[in-house]
Amino acid sequence: MNAPGGRLTLDDRRRIAGWLADGLGYAEIGRRLGRPTSTISREVARNSTSGEYRPGRAQEAAVHRTRRRRPARPPEQPTGVVRGFVDEFAALLAATGLPRMTARVFVCLLTADAAGLTAADLVALLQVSPASVSKSIGALEAMELVGRRPDPNGRRERYTIDDDVWLRAWQADTGAHGRVAAVAQRGIGIFGPDTTAGTRLASMGRFFGQLSEQMGGSTLAGAAGNDALTVLAALVHAGRPITVHELATALGWPSRRAAAALDVIRSRPAVADPLELSGTGAGPISVTARPDRLSPAQREAIRRFCAATPAAVVTVEGCRTSSPPATST
Repeated sequence: MNAPGGRLTLDDRRRIAGWLADGLGYAEIGRRLGRPTSTISREVARNSTSGEYRPGRAQEAAVHRTRRRRPARPPEQPTGVVRGFVDEFAALLAATGLPRMTARVFVCLLTADAAGLTAADLVALLQVSPASVSKSIGALEAMELVGRRPDPNGRRERYTIDDDVWLRAWQADTGAHGRVAAVAQRGIGIFGPDTTAGTRLASMGRFFGQLSEQMGGSTLAGAAGNDALTVLAALVHAGRPITVHELATALGWPSRRAAAALDVIRSRPAVADPLELSGTGAGPISVTARPDRLSPAQREAIRRFCAATPAAVVTVEGCRTSSPPATST
């Protein structure tokens, strides 16, 4: 006799069919098999056709259900060479600032096949707690390095790394570097370009600005780029602050075109490098040299040179445009 709760066998089902044919009730059949009456009633109701219980068909259905519910086989443990690579790569990523467990999870997913891995797979591979895996997955998803998709073989989700993950990571880094450079530029205006803090911020802004420009590309193509460069040339040539309306009139443009070109320059400061716009809104606008392009000593040297030779030098910061007086022969 089977222990209560065990699976019904084909022999059990044949006995049920025979006892039903003899007119026994569910309670008596259950007593004889050592099963609850509810087990027998469910078995008969589930596997009866036209009021007749069919033991063979019941056995086939039970086998099918068992196979469908069978848990997925855990992933094979990696070889020593693979494990060494995963550990080495994870340590390298951890050295860049990624938490070590998050780095290990990421490298496991990076080296998995196209189907990805479930959380249970990661727990088995890394031999860590489910909570550690869950926390690491959350961190990777926040950085858009990992995606998830339904597991076709069950209710679990599978975690994968998409083909465009590196592009997203690159774009995220580029945006972050650009924001750091912009904040550093604001700091120069607050502390002053000739202060110790201003000098440090200028160096920082230069570094992250160049990094952002190199990673994201600073060249503007087409009409927008041409208009932006034309406006910069016009502001340099003007030699004094002018309004958007004055700028548009001088260039023979509608005001909205000049305003759009200025917006491009403000949104892409690298376009104007080594110059930057001064003035906002409807007020006068001019260009000045970016304070982070010259050290305090270099700026002072330029000022001294301008003061000593006012008729020979043209700049956009502190020196007026002038020409030597004409001499008659």
